[in-house]
Amino acid sequence: MKNKQPHPTNNILYSSEDIRQRVDELIDEIASTCDTENLVVLGILRGSFIFLADLVRGFNRHKIHPRIDFITLSSYGAGTISSGKVKIIHDIDVDLKNADVVVVDDILDTGRTLQFARDLFIERGASSVRTCVLLDKKRERAVEMEADHAGFRIDDVFVVGYGLDHNNYYRELPHIAKLTFDTI
Repeated sequence: MKNKQPHPTNNILYSSEDIRQRVDELIDEIASTCDTENLVVLGILRGSFIFLADLVRGFNRHKIHPRIDFITLSSYGAGTISSGKVKIIHDIDVDLKNADVVVVDDILDTGRTLQFARDLFIERGASSVRTCVLLDKKRERAVEMEADHAGFRIDDVFVVGYGLDHNNYYRELPHIAKLTFDTI
C-alpha cells in the first residue's frame, strides 16, 4: 500500500539546487561573523534537522568544529496557526557557559519561538546568540524578532519540504513547496 500525500505539493518555491546554493552562502556568512572557538550550534526540532545537517557539514571547509545539540519547542501542535505559547518538549544537554551560540530554525514566522530560544540560551550563560533561519516569512511578527542570517524571504504562505512539515508529512521533500489545501 502506497502512502498518499494528503495535499498537493506541486507549487515549488525553491528547488534543491536553490537551497544548496543558499546554504553554501549562509555557511560562509556564519563563518565570517561568528566566533568559532567555542561555537555551539543548536537546532530547533523538528523542522531544522535537514537544514542544520547541511550547514554543519559545510563548516568543515572553514575548519569550524562546533558542538551540536537540539531542543524541541512547540507552539503549533498539529495546526497551521501558532498557539502563541512556546513550550519546551525536549531540552538541550550541552553547557552554554561562555559559548557562542548559533540557533538554527526552519522558519521565522511570528518570532515567538526564535525569541524564546535566544532568550533562554542567553539566560543559560551563552556569551552570544545569533540566529539562522532557512525561511523568513514576510508578515507582521507577534514579537520584535529578526534573524541574523536568513536563507530566503517568503510570502505569508504555508510551506513544506526540506524538513518543514504539515502533520509530519513532507519533511522528506528535497525542495520547498507551497502547500495547497484542497477541499475534496
